[in-house]
Amino acid sequence: MDEEIFKTIGAAAAIAIGSMFPALSIGKIAAKAMESIGRNPEAAGKIQGPMIIAVAFAEAIAIYALVVALVIKFA
Repeated sequence: MDEEIFKTIGAAAAIAIGSMFPALSIGKIAAKAMESIGRNPEAAGKIQGPMIIAVAFAEAIAIYALVVALVIKFA
């Protein structure tokens, strides 16, 4: 029973910490992109593509954290 509690706490910590930083970085990426588009609206098309790729890479880190949490919980 004690092992199950530690696994649950470990999984919760992994997903909590592993999703906090990608969320902050996605917010910062979007804020900087909106700031850049606000300064130069003609460059919106050139900014949007790299912004989406950067957000996808940041989100992948959160998915890795989810996988780690599931491995901790069920392995």
